Amino acid sequence: MQVLRKLLLPISVVYGLIVFLRNRCYDLGIFSSKSFTTRTICVGNLSVGGTGKTPMIELLVRSLHQKYQLAILSRGYKRKSNGFLLSTHKTSVEDLGDEPFQLKSKFQKVAVAVDADRRNGIAQLEQIVKPDVILLDDAFQHRKVKPDYSILLTAYNNIYVNDWYLPTGNLRDSKREAQRANTIVVTKCPKNLSLSERNKIVDKINPKEHQKILFSFLSYNEELKGININLEDLKDKKVTLVTGIANPVPLEKFLLGEGLVFEHLKFNDHHFFTEQEITVLKGKECILTTEKDYVRLKSKLTNLHYIEVSHQFLDDDAKIFETELERFMTTNS
Repeated sequence: MQVLRKLLLPISVVYGLIVFLRNRCYDLGIFSSKSFTTRTICVGNLSVGGTGKTPMIELLVRSLHQKYQLAILSRGYKRKSNGFLLSTHKTSVEDLGDEPFQLKSKFQKVAVAVDADRRNGIAQLEQIVKPDVILLDDAFQHRKVKPDYSILLTAYNNIYVNDWYLPTGNLRDSKREAQRANTIVVTKCPKNLSLSERNKIVDKINPKEHQKILFSFLSYNEELKGININLEDLKDKKVTLVTGIANPVPLEKFLLGEGLVFEHLKFNDHHFFTEQEITVLKGKECILTTEKDYVRLKSKLTNLHYIEVSHQFLDDDAKIFETELERFMTTNS
């Protein structure tokens, strides 16, 4: 696979040129970026693959929901509906998409909408919901909207400065576009990441004066959801791990580190399970899955548990994050 990706380098060069020209058109004003009256916070990345965007949206909701009325706008990747859709208690996971549905299930009082046209989505939310702030999920590369604050995520094991354009690498946008971010969060770090290694990463990223570089790791909740039991209780069961996410490796490592023995059935990101696959899963003794996969499986299986994941910042970075967020919200009120 790696050899094939290297052979596709000429396509990557063409792709990179197209990305460069597109961004230059926005920089020069040939293509327009629109600002909105409602405050917007963008969460995104420069690459394909999991960097933890949904857990970051959840963190923002938890930080802001007590003081502000929030709305979340997502594209709703692989949903079976079209155009703008504002979720209600009747909206299905197929109509909304798995990640927006997960967010709506967890935060009932927060408006969650999907629209591939981010401008239209924001305009609709301003008219219908009138929120104080709109959280734009996976929107860093969507330059038709100019967000008021941008959080760029990059995974520790594949920091964007070391990457290359698709299909040889995983970059879908130019590295130089990172300069538009207010905060860059290096996600999925080891919990014991040393200060010297952090400094090396900061030197590689070479942030602008206005940018903060923060470090986080994934924290897994050992109190399983679905059927509420503890992770420890699964050690005497025949466990099947089912994942349809971009990068299941951190979860695999965590479970192995906890001494759990399991078979792992891997599916593509945002996978919608077929009837044949559901029949196979029904025959398993105990299924452990991610929260994103759970929302697609919960109506079809009873032998199902999911493990919650959240971002936890290293050392004082949590305080820095909260301070920067509060500064933005109070200076833009």
